[in-house]
Amino acid sequence: MKQVIIIGAGPAGLTAAHELLSRAKDMFAVTILEESAEIGGISRTVRWHGNRMDIGGHRFFSKEDRVNRWWAQRMPPQGAPAYDDKALGRECSLTAGGPDPEKEDRVMLTRRRVSRIYYNRRFFDYPITMKPQTFRNLGLAATAKAGCSYLASCAHKLPETNLENFYINRFGRTLYGMFFEGYTEKLWGRHPRDISADWGSQRVKGLSVSAVLKDMLKKAAGKKQEADETSLIEQFQYPKFGPGQLWEEAAKEIENMGGVIRKNCSVKKVHTEQGRVTSVTVQTESGTEELRGDYFLSSMPLKDLVCGMNDVPSSVAEIAAGLPYRDFVTVGLLVKKLNLKNETKIRTLSGLVPDCWIYIQDTGVRLGRLQIFNNWSPYMVAKPADTVWIGLEYFCTEGDSFWNMTDRQCTDFATQELLRMGILTSASDVLDTHRERVKKAYPAYFDTYAQIDQLTAYLDQFENLFCIGRNGQHRYNNMDHSMMTAFLAADNLLAGKNDKAAIWNVNTEKTYQEEKNESGEGGAI
Repeated sequence: MKQVIIIGAGPAGLTAAHELLSRAKDMFAVTILEESAEIGGISRTVRWHGNRMDIGGHRFFSKEDRVNRWWAQRMPPQGAPAYDDKALGRECSLTAGGPDPEKEDRVMLTRRRVSRIYYNRRFFDYPITMKPQTFRNLGLAATAKAGCSYLASCAHKLPETNLENFYINRFGRTLYGMFFEGYTEKLWGRHPRDISADWGSQRVKGLSVSAVLKDMLKKAAGKKQEADETSLIEQFQYPKFGPGQLWEEAAKEIENMGGVIRKNCSVKKVHTEQGRVTSVTVQTESGTEELRGDYFLSSMPLKDLVCGMNDVPSSVAEIAAGLPYRDFVTVGLLVKKLNLKNETKIRTLSGLVPDCWIYIQDTGVRLGRLQIFNNWSPYMVAKPADTVWIGLEYFCTEGDSFWNMTDRQCTDFATQELLRMGILTSASDVLDTHRERVKKAYPAYFDTYAQIDQLTAYLDQFENLFCIGRNGQHRYNNMDHSMMTAFLAADNLLAGKNDKAAIWNVNTEKTYQEEKNESGEGGAI
């Protein structure tokens, strides 16, 4: 049997292992090496005092049939959405304890997609719409200024040499300044003019004022939304107990098929010889050991992968060492209520605002985005009718002052920001807190990223090495894209091929529009 070493037990690593074992477990012996004590990577679900946290928010929506079938095999979809009085009453009954008797535990719920921008203490739809409420929120003068600015951007396109020009070309300078400039700098720690336009091309393909108008006209004419327009989707699937539920199920299946998942097992060295990876040295709780293999699938950060390899040319090593990342902190707060009134026509449990997440555009606070876990799934909350379980998302750099805060300092900081913004009225409304820190959550598109093609060309020389997943490719992929890289890598192994082009080309097509993270992680806009 061929020995397959998979680095990382996130969506890419688990999908690759499952695919190989389910299709050819007599051909491959599969071992997954996971640095942490958890599986699922950033797609895991964190449990805390009876409540569950989704790290970054994961909408299960994909145009990839192969991904949708794989999800459905693990967790069947709920079917048509139900938002009537009976459905709301069923969600309220959860406070009595125990699972919903009308549904299996392993199921994908159908949820509304509601994401809005909170700017100057007012809600704006995201993507920005042309509804009367938008113009009332902006005011007459700002609306006129934004309209003239957009028309000017249509008449005079800027060279898309950076992310700033990319946004201005699609929204005009005024809307860019309101809804993109400050938030992007908050997220990445860099001004948009210093970030490659490649990021915008990948994360917000096709999204613009003209796309919003086109979508609005389609809806007015009664036309159905096209399958590839994920920027504007109105509903999505979501595991009953959060995204980690899916990956925990996948891990069980992998082990039942004979796969081995080794946690707390960090890859430190990658040994190469004559165009092949021969083995890896790992650090475990009991010491170091060397593991040999025939194939290696890596979803570890490219920076760390190359740093651990022997005989790397200095030019390649410099590119890898300079690849930037943004780290991530989620603060969970269990609160009695939010000081946000539901002024939409969407009925919700306990009158809560309907948003899955809210983008915080206020540059006077550090908070980037706020998740409301009750709206993702009421099963994520121990008492969904009596309490609100929220996740506050912060972007930082490992080792900086925010990252190095104690748990208490960080949760107190988050609480005070919500008080200043008026989202909470009293600190006494906070019933419980928790903090999660995630290293290298977002591969960034500046510094040596411009030379990444040289790095990938070097790695492609190793015929039995396949780079998969978000960090494995240093690409801000969604979860379904990460899975597709794993599917294609498994296809190569099964067919005895070593051409990596198709794997690297996942999520590079220009027609796949996306808001951000319809099925993935993070806090970008």
